[in-house]
Amino acid sequence: LASWNLGAYMTMALIGGLIAARFGPRVVITIGIGLTAMGMLLTGLSSGLASASAARVLTGLGNGMVLAPSLALLASWFGARQLGLASAVVSSGAALALVTTGPTVPLIIAWGGDDGWRWAWHAFAAVAAFMGVLAGIFLRNRPSAVAAGDPRTQASVFRGFGGIVRSRFAWHLGTVYFLYGFGFITFVTFFQRRLIGDLDFSSVAAGYLFLAMGAASLIFGLAYGVVSDRIGRGRALAATLVLQGAAAVILGLRPGMVAVVVAVILFGSGGFSLPGLVGAACGEHFGRTMAAASLGFLTIFIGVGQALGPYLSGLLADGFSSFGPPYMLSASVLFLSAIIAGLLDLPRFCGSHIR
Repeated sequence: LASWNLGAYMTMALIGGLIAARFGPRVVITIGIGLTAMGMLLTGLSSGLASASAARVLTGLGNGMVLAPSLALLASWFGARQLGLASAVVSSGAALALVTTGPTVPLIIAWGGDDGWRWAWHAFAAVAAFMGVLAGIFLRNRPSAVAAGDPRTQASVFRGFGGIVRSRFAWHLGTVYFLYGFGFITFVTFFQRRLIGDLDFSSVAAGYLFLAMGAASLIFGLAYGVVSDRIGRGRALAATLVLQGAAAVILGLRPGMVAVVVAVILFGSGGFSLPGLVGAACGEHFGRTMAAASLGFLTIFIGVGQALGPYLSGLLADGFSSFGPPYMLSASVLFLSAIIAGLLDLPRFCGSHIR
């Protein structure tokens, strides 16, 4: 079911970015949230694997129309000196969702009994529908009075996308995003299994530590946006990835409670901010017209990384009968990503800008 959702998301993220570049992010985001809400509702109503898979496809398609245009929208509203902070604010929504759903969803499931999981999906659908209404009412494509559907803009979208695909900067940043996706999803996927199965933590303690990860992102995540506005996107990305790699190293060893808390804070402080920094880099490099399309293109990279990470790390865990080696692999990948990200600010690695 997760694969259906991820596959549909990756497909629509690319298409959604192009559509948003042509028709404006507001309408694409609103429709995408509506499709997401419908997919969640149908997931709760599903009666078997086939209907649940179809519902997850619909949810993934809707998601793909939301994230890239939402981050790219900021390029129209904020200058280079504010774009990192604005993107970090938007990305903090993921951390807020983690902190909110962590304690709420188990309560809904327990309240609903055998159908509790259905009620949880229905609750998700209701919240998403409400957010879709808010998006349709309050979002604006840009602060100026320029119409989003300018025919000249529409005609240049697909030509501009060809330039993105040929851009060295896009492939360079895409490599960073791929490695981040691989390392990040490995850390998150096996977090509770590592704590409970290998390190003898209780499930309650593991749950609280997972919530602490989201809380750390809310508290510290904005700092990376401010830093990136001052020192550059590449250096800020590298700093974030180094801290995530250090957190993975700690989890790969046999840490006690204090060390695990340190790892959680290190990882959570910037792990959820990185997509916002990537969005800021896209808006800064490719301009507001092609920001959504470029971020949609880069979504393919992180999607592939997120698909390969758990699979290869799972094989490694089976081979060693421990989740320690997967965390060391995650750390290696994140450190490599940090090195590559640090080169983004060097002019010879950037290529030409597309406006």
